[in-house]
Amino acid sequence: MAMTVRLPEELDAQLEEIARTRHISKHAVIIEAATRFANSETKTQRVLSIAEEVAERYAVALTRLEDA
Repeated sequence: MAMTVRLPEELDAQLEEIARTRHISKHAVIIEAATRFANSETKTQRVLSIAEEVAERYAVALTRLEDA
């Protein structure tokens, strides 16, 4: 899917430097960064979901620990 991204000049310069250092295009740098971000967000959502399930499952025990 095509998309236009307008970047602040400083960020664009940083991406240009990263691309030049790694011998890849800025497009490739942005794709890699977006992929890492999406994966990180997905993991964060899974962790929060598991934490919520644990809190619900052990609510009574957690309340007892708070009162101890």
